[in-house]
Amino acid sequence: MKIIQGADEARRTILRRGATTEMALGAAGRATTASAFGEELTAAENVRRIIADVRTEGDAAVRRHTETFDGPIAYPTLEVPVDEIDAALKRLDSDLRSALEFAAARVRTYHEKQLRRCLKSYVEDDGLGVQVRAIETVGFYAPGTAPAYPSSVLHTIVPAVVAGVENVILVSPVGRDGRIPDVKLAAAAIAGAQRVFCCSGAQAVAALAYGTETVPRVDKIVGPGNIFVTLAKRAVYGDVGIDSIYGPTETVVVADSDADAAICAVDLIAQAEHDELAAPIFITNSFDLAQRVVAEVEERLESLPRGNVARAAFENRGGFVVAESIEEAVGLASEYAPEHLCILSKDARRLSTLVKNAGGVFLGDGSPEAIGDYTAGPSHVMPTGGAARFASPLSVQDFLKFSTVIDLSENSVFDLGPAGAAIARAEGLVGHARAIEERLPK
Repeated sequence: MKIIQGADEARRTILRRGATTEMALGAAGRATTASAFGEELTAAENVRRIIADVRTEGDAAVRRHTETFDGPIAYPTLEVPVDEIDAALKRLDSDLRSALEFAAARVRTYHEKQLRRCLKSYVEDDGLGVQVRAIETVGFYAPGTAPAYPSSVLHTIVPAVVAGVENVILVSPVGRDGRIPDVKLAAAAIAGAQRVFCCSGAQAVAALAYGTETVPRVDKIVGPGNIFVTLAKRAVYGDVGIDSIYGPTETVVVADSDADAAICAVDLIAQAEHDELAAPIFITNSFDLAQRVVAEVEERLESLPRGNVARAAFENRGGFVVAESIEEAVGLASEYAPEHLCILSKDARRLSTLVKNAGGVFLGDGSPEAIGDYTAGPSHVMPTGGAARFASPLSVQDFLKFSTVIDLSENSVFDLGPAGAAIARAEGLVGHARAIEERLPK
């Protein structure tokens, strides 16, 4: 594993980002799409075909494409029966159920506090204000079957329920047995999902965006997914709301010379094991620490069950950087705008004030990003791909909509109308001007 020295070289190599629109299928993906459509298609062409099929054929297309990519669905309909969800919750190991309920409670408490701090409906004495309402129907995409990622179910649905979303719809791929894993169904029940459907990829997004005989049309689609989900969310945006476009996970660990090399290593590995395209990046002001962290990573990868995946992540998008100072290290991390930024330093709180761009900031040894993934409280769904420059983690505000309220007195037209009419005439919109002038004295 190579150690990069100097900010400029780091920007040119490890910290250089490509365009987020550059999405291509691998060999396996091309083969599957060729089998499904009788010709090799790009990922974008594949998604367009699937969306068109779902809009034309409804449930039949959703089931056909889901079974092509995931395998046969064991349920008679796309919707998972309520008694099956209840049974999954009862079958779940009691300790795991307690852990999920504990995590859900933490997420709920955090977002209830967040909701209390959100803008409330009001109208001021001058007749101007805002009306706040929860989005009525939201669809949640829950990726994965092995692993099933029940934490993602909790961290997306619970904030929505807290915000007051009335209709919570979950879609998920099925496993090799044709069913959604018990742990995911249990998480859906604990989080507050009302209906669960077996569908995945672009066909699931299309079903949520436009509705089918079985799947209700939603107002917004939330949750991460693979390349097909990502491209499909882009394609349907405007017909339906979306939360964001998510890419592979990324974590930047910034540490000073006093940091524990073992702690640095395990925090990097925790993200690297997600995906071969994950970005585990280490930035420090100490070449000696960088060497020790590399050694720790190498040793620990040997015994990691997903060691091959993690090693590929370090080789593909990860790496180690030595900056001139710890402040420069934080600055480099902020320029990269990572999903997760961990600062391992006794001076972490001061250094955090230098951070301008990050999805989540984790300070000190007691705040590992891995706890943020599960039981800290804030939603772990955060902007990736540099989107932290302009986007925020998922929160209750993603499930609220704001309407301006104008309730002016009749006499206000005398103060506001003449200037408004003058601007309208300057824009050539005489009808606008007359709608104001009609209210002014003859």
